[in-house]
Amino acid sequence: MDISDRTFYSATSTKKDWRDVVSELSCKLEKGSGNLGIIYLSEDLLASLENVIKELKIETSCHKWLGAGGYGVLSNFGEFYGETSATALLLDLPEESFKVFSGNENIGVAIKESETDWLERAHMPLAITHADPSQPTTMEAIKNLARETNSYLIGGLTAASSESPHISDQSGKAISGALLSPETCEILTGLSQGCSPISETLTITRSQRNIIQELDGRPAFDVLLDVTGKEFLDNLQKMGGTIFVAFPIQGSDKGDYTVRNLVGLDPQNKVIAISENISDGDKLLFCRRDKESAVKDMYRMSEDLKRRIGEKQIRGGIYISCAARGPNQFSGSAREVDIIKETLGDFPLAGFYANGEISRDEIYAYTGVLAVFL
Repeated sequence: MDISDRTFYSATSTKKDWRDVVSELSCKLEKGSGNLGIIYLSEDLLASLENVIKELKIETSCHKWLGAGGYGVLSNFGEFYGETSATALLLDLPEESFKVFSGNENIGVAIKESETDWLERAHMPLAITHADPSQPTTMEAIKNLARETNSYLIGGLTAASSESPHISDQSGKAISGALLSPETCEILTGLSQGCSPISETLTITRSQRNIIQELDGRPAFDVLLDVTGKEFLDNLQKMGGTIFVAFPIQGSDKGDYTVRNLVGLDPQNKVIAISENISDGDKLLFCRRDKESAVKDMYRMSEDLKRRIGEKQIRGGIYISCAARGPNQFSGSAREVDIIKETLGDFPLAGFYANGEISRDEIYAYTGVLAVFL
């Protein structure tokens, strides 16, 4: 496979009608060339996703497109949270360096059978992945794709207000996207958590479904109060949206964890309830979500990527952020895109606000996932 070093191209539109969106994006991408396009739309434009991609294929002469929709889009031109918006990224890659896919729970098996030789040459490809949270097979599809193709996934769960919230060659599937070979385009990724740990790792010693009764042999509610101190004693409801439960990712060498909500506190029975079923023996830690910790970790991720990039030029990037982030955690000069540009410079970037973020083979919450192409 040949290696391409040409810069990618990006464009953003805030037009209200999908036809005007296509016209503006096509005009802005007129000087660009590429053979793989990615389009992200806000939720109100999502019903027109197939029409948008059909017209972009004609207008840009790029015949392979991925598409998804969220609660607004992000790009190097700004952040458009909750606004009618669209952003596109045009990637110029060697023709055999990527494979477009779509499917359900056995998607990884299908790709492994049809692209055996390509996967052997690609060796641990990056999978740009868009997933429909309303499909019952989505979680298994993500796991199957990662396991069977030995891929590292980055992407997000779409807004689920349309029958086709994402698309590649086909619509109406659990996941879609494209596998990219790192042999032809170097790709680096980063993950920014919106929360900071405030406890040591604890072990669930008694539980029932999503109710944690004991942690390290002590009543779970008492442990939680020991961790948070007196701050919430007068109003336990204030813990909602500030204190969360995090589960360490097994095998991660970066200390990654998935975050889940506290959904119930019972001082009388000294138990807590979370938004996921658990089992005795599971490990967890408590974490805190606020603007300060989110901004701090966004800088940490960006600076770590800068160190790993060194003197190389960034050709383009994809950034997927949780819908609960955006202006809820970032504001003014410390917005997510501003931090990326301040640290890494200005480069073609496209992304969307997601229902959940995909990194490796996990679905995260309250995170930002960034991939840069070198």
